[in-house]
Amino acid sequence: MYSNKVTLIGFLGNDAEVRTNNDRSLTTLSLATKSSYKKDGKYIEHTEWHRCVAFGKLGEFAATLKKGAHIQVEGELRSRKYQPAKVGKKQPDEKTLWEIRVNSILKLDRAAKASAEDDEQSTQEQAE
Repeated sequence: MYSNKVTLIGFLGNDAEVRTNNDRSLTTLSLATKSSYKKDGKYIEHTEWHRCVAFGKLGEFAATLKKGAHIQVEGELRSRKYQPAKVGKKQPDEKTLWEIRVNSILKLDRAAKASAEDDEQSTQEQAE
């Protein structure tokens, strides 16, 4: 039995980027996750950036996400090889890119909290 499942919770570093390739639309997300560890009595933080790709209806939803959105992504880890554009320096012939092929996205932003604050503010305005 094999399993390739990734679950990430983090924040978007940029707005979602939509591309069309051969009549197929895809949305790319740049997701940041953080971890920390203690070294010599100090906490050291490390941020890892993940390239996430969504297709179809999920890609359409992902396209609405903006920088700073707090989300949970589930999918599978994929690698693919590509030829980099030659820019002056000699580069290896082929590079490997790792990305998450997204199966589900869950928004974790506290939209309910924001609307509750708006309701409280409008209640205060009505009292005055």
